[in-house]
Amino acid sequence: MNQQTLIRAYKFEGRGLHTGKYAHLTLNPAPAGYGIRFVRTDLDVEIPALASKVTRTDRSTTISEGDVSVVTIEHLMSALTGLGVDNARIELDNEEVPILDGSAERYVRAIAPDGLQEQDAERAYLEFDEEFEVRDDKSGSWIRITPAEKMSFEVTVDFNSRVLGVQTAHWSENSDYVGQVAPCRTFVFFHELEFLAARGLVKGGDVDNAIVIVEHPATKEQIDGMCKFFGQPRLAVTPKGYLSNIKLHFPNECGRHKLLDLIGDMRLMGGFPKAKITAYKPGHTVNSVASRAALGKIR
Repeated sequence: MNQQTLIRAYKFEGRGLHTGKYAHLTLNPAPAGYGIRFVRTDLDVEIPALASKVTRTDRSTTISEGDVSVVTIEHLMSALTGLGVDNARIELDNEEVPILDGSAERYVRAIAPDGLQEQDAERAYLEFDEEFEVRDDKSGSWIRITPAEKMSFEVTVDFNSRVLGVQTAHWSENSDYVGQVAPCRTFVFFHELEFLAARGLVKGGDVDNAIVIVEHPATKEQIDGMCKFFGQPRLAVTPKGYLSNIKLHFPNECGRHKLLDLIGDMRLMGGFPKAKITAYKPGHTVNSVASRAALGKIR
């Protein structure tokens, strides 16, 4: 098939999940062969979306050129991959991509109705001669990349959580990304919030852009702590262990969100792989290691 780009420009704005900084983002069409590139319009710096540019993977994926960075790119990269966009110029006037509702849904709901523009150049799929695998012995995570005729992803998520249990999710090229993957929101365990905040993260987190999971029956002190953290007067926890403002889109929404992240992070190979990508306990660190390893194994 031929390469594809956006038909027109699309604008989004909002706070970043980790920095809390407000940014304006514009997705623009780009010429064949351009790939996906982020442009910091406030600093006039362009950063290709490639694994070789990844500089941080602490709860999100950051790419950098010198000392200029773009933070939390994975949801947007996932949306562009799920829709089949080969080329796009992404303009951003601050350092972090807006978190929006914590998923990729707003991107795909804006773009999908318009369709894409076919370009006069054939898509060069990424192909591999043999299967390979990367592992993180500390976490037990691994990612396996197996040559195949089409792109597909399969994840198994296990946080040793009574709330989540073990969740699986999968998606393959030309299946329903818009309805089955894009709406799945990011999530966090309540017991992590204080630790993350101490590390300068989740400054833009709120009850509208993340699923909050409480592992044990919530005490009054925990509820008071959540109200204070999110600046909300009334919060509660459901019997199933989720903050009560949230209604899950799918029983395995958290597993599907990890799938969404994996799709976005693996796009940092620089294109569409002809491969089956299987992941156990994926996260941004092991995802980025796998995408970087793949750069050296492309046929």
